Amino acid sequence: MQPTSKLERRVVTAAERALTQQRQVSPLDVLTAIGWVPPGVVTDWRQGRASHLEAVAAVSADRLTDALEIFHRWVAGQGLRPSEIEYVAATRDRHPLRFTAAGDPERERAYRTHWMPADLTEQQRERLTTKHSKPPDLVVIQPVKSFTCTGCGQTDADLLTMENDGPLCLVCADLDHLVFLPAGDAALTRRAKQASRLSAVVMRFNRSRKRHERQGLLVEPAAIEQAELQCLSDEEARARRRERDRERREAADETFQHRLAEQIGLLFPACPPARAAAISEHTGTRGSGRVGRSAAGRALDPDAVRRAVVASVRHEDTPYDDLLMAGVPRGEARERIREDIDRVLQQWQRPGP
Repeated sequence: MQPTSKLERRVVTAAERALTQQRQVSPLDVLTAIGWVPPGVVTDWRQGRASHLEAVAAVSADRLTDALEIFHRWVAGQGLRPSEIEYVAATRDRHPLRFTAAGDPERERAYRTHWMPADLTEQQRERLTTKHSKPPDLVVIQPVKSFTCTGCGQTDADLLTMENDGPLCLVCADLDHLVFLPAGDAALTRRAKQASRLSAVVMRFNRSRKRHERQGLLVEPAAIEQAELQCLSDEEARARRRERDRERREAADETFQHRLAEQIGLLFPACPPARAAAISEHTGTRGSGRVGRSAAGRALDPDAVRRAVVASVRHEDTPYDDLLMAGVPRGEARERIREDIDRVLQQWQRPGP
């Protein structure tokens, strides 16, 4: 399929990238990648805070249908095999998630179907299908403002979970026998979750970052005791493993940053090598959240690499930071230094000596 419109190019590019990275692709992968169904609203939908996906999408249902039709035309030319996935909510009742307002069976099935390469073995297909059909963790919310429980009418509860009728306190949701285990100790958390017959992830909305963030787990008291004993018994071995993992990550980061610097040199031949190395180290720092640590950055996508270079030029070669400190609005500041950025990039794009 040769893309003929801007939307087709976006859909096909997103589908090809997802298939390469995941060995499978779904309509939801594509809609998220093109920005029509942002990850944040997908989280709300999966956690039962939206009746259907169309209700929280950034575009109309008709536009979603257009993208879906393009996606299925692309699929038809790729020789991919379908596998239907179960989508269930991260709520206590585990109700099936709806994609559309009308709930039409054929359209719902079209959204639920994932597509995989024909050369995958049956075992590989089953493994991927099982992975994506696995029910998500139950989710409990630490609300940022008070709420009224739809079960008992309580208004001063600290935690809530969502059901079809609205928020429920933990007593009404039959989760009040669980205890809170704060995030921070990965081994303790993992083992407590494994030992607990029932568990739930505790999330809280971060207003500044505009996303829900994990706070810890609700698990059975006995599960925490068992996990603490297990952690005490192999503390030294885990410390040695952490040191080995740290060394391995450092080596992997160094290799990635070297490849990123090489890619910068290919896109901007006249960029000084020391500057390319500095950009790659800055943007590729693990845990930084910068462009180099995004999925596109790790794949050395040219657009992501260019964004990393532009960010460096903006802060290092223009008065952008001074403008911000002087109180100039961010949008206006970026507009003022646009020509400065373009000038540096044009110089760096010239062939080297």
